[in-house]
Parts: sequence; C-alpha cells; structure tokens
Amino acid sequence: MTQIPVLLDTDIGSDIDDALALAYLLRQPNCHLIGVTTVSGEASRRAALVHWLCAVAGKPQIPVHCGTERPLFGEQRQPDAPQFNALPARFSEIRHPSSHAVEFLRDEITRRPGEISLLAIGPLTNVALLFATYQFIPQMLRSLVIMGGTFRTPGADTTAEWNIQCDPAAAAIVFERNPQPFLAVGLNVTTKCRLSSTAFNDMLGGYDPLKAAVKSMADVWFASAPEVTFHDPLAAALIFESEICETANTHVQVCLHGPGIKGATLENHDSSYAPHSIAVTVNAPRFFSHYSSVLKSTHTITEDSI
Repeated sequence: MTQIPVLLDTDIGSDIDDALALAYLLRQPNCHLIGVTTVSGEASRRAALVHWLCAVAGKPQIPVHCGTERPLFGEQRQPDAPQFNALPARFSEIRHPSSHAVEFLRDEITRRPGEISLLAIGPLTNVALLFATYQFIPQMLRSLVIMGGTFRTPGADTTAEWNIQCDPAAAAIVFERNPQPFLAVGLNVTTKCRLSSTAFNDMLGGYDPLKAAVKSMADVWFASAPEVTFHDPLAAALIFESEICETANTHVQVCLHGPGIKGATLENHDSSYAPHSIAVTVNAPRFFSHYSSVLKSTHTITEDSI
C-alpha cells in the first residue's frame, strides 16, 4: 500500500487518547505523517509533547506548529495541558513556531492537492480558520476525518461531545464547508473501545521508548480516571482500515441556537443532501487487534530515545 500523507491537528496533553493516536500514526507503516498542529489552551506545551513523542519514535524531523488557543466564541473550556508535567526537561525548553498552524496546513495541502488526509482530534478551531480563510482548501483534501460528535444513540440530540463543545462555532463552519469525503467518528462508536488501566499497561508493556513516553503521560491521566477510551486512535485507524467501522451518509448540522444543547451534532433527516459520513458501528476487537499490531511494529531508537 502506498503511504498516505497525513496532517494531524490535536489537543494532545489533556485526554491521553491524543498521544495514543499520535503513537499509532508514528508506527503505522502506511502513514506518512507530514506535520502536526496543536490547538486549545497552552498550545506550545502541547507542541512540546508532540515533539517528544516524534523524537522517541525516531522521527524528530516532523514539523510541529502551535495553533489557536482560544475558541472562536465563548469561554475557554480547556486552558491547560496537564500531561506537560510528564515531559523530560530537555524537551520542555524547546520553542515551537507560534500561531503558524493555519498557514502551515494551507501550504502543505496546496503543495499536495488531492493527496492529504487531515485528521482533526481536538476542537476544530484551527480547521475552521483554515477553511474560512482559504475557501478552496476543503476541496483540495484527500479526506477529512474528525473525532467529534455523537450520533444515532438515545439522547444524541441533547448531548454535546467535548471537541465540538469546546468550539461549536468552529465545528459548524467545518461541517458547512463539506470537504469530500468527510468522516465524523463520534462517541456512539468510540465509547465501545475502552481499556482498564491494567489492560492498558499490559498493551504498552515491554521496552519501547515510544510506549514508555505514552505511559508517562498516561500516569497523569490515570490520577483522575480509571480507564482509557480510544476516541482518537479509532479515528486515526479508520484512515487505513475503514472496515473497522460501518458508516452511513447523512447531513450533520451543529446546534448553535434554539432549544437544543449548544454543540449537539444533529442529523437533518428532511434532506436528501448527505455530504457527511458518520461511523455507526464498530468492531472493537478488530480495532484493538489492529492497533496493537501497529504499535508493535519496528521502531527506531535514537539518542533522544534514551
């Protein structure tokens, strides 16, 4: 399989699943990770975490750019990156380009028209600014995959998933721009992919600098949570193994006004227009088998890994 060029936009440093998704992309043999951008509060600290994982995976050359820290409108729900506390001192002192994420994404996408899959696993602020400022960009992507929303479950119309809730206005812009194809991976499938702390540590066992770095970040997560939900790794895996989930075509609108919960992802069933794909079922055992096999693939040890 020819490698797929991927750009990752992430709020790594809050939930541990972003680090798990990045580790997957770094080990996925069919992925050419051409750059990472960070979003949400303390974007520079999030970028430092990205650089650390890339370095211990033997890929320190991957570009990392800080993005937008505040939502387009409303309060900042995610001001801190607590997993920064796991970062070794030598990485915490590295500075990353500030607020260059949108321009970096634009340049890479225009350089490779029709080739790049954009994977967005945090609030959609960077992506919304990209699409709104450069309106030709959505149609230049190979695909857009987001972790966001919840679909076709009881109460889905009154629930706002965290990434969407953090910046509903940005999410509305992204859904309205309709890049093709557009896959939304929501809580209705990701919450079926969970591991206890014990099972998680077993999966990341053995001497491996990348796994060790992720486990250090996970220790911060487990201080306040008993398990890990693989929201973002599932979205990442679907770029390469689409059969893990069944999908359906629909028309998604983000609730910004009215009686619904702000940030709810609502399907418009009154229209035959169906520009969005949503994941509706997941084969969780197949996902975990695939994820584990990719993480076990050959890795490179550098002096940064030690």
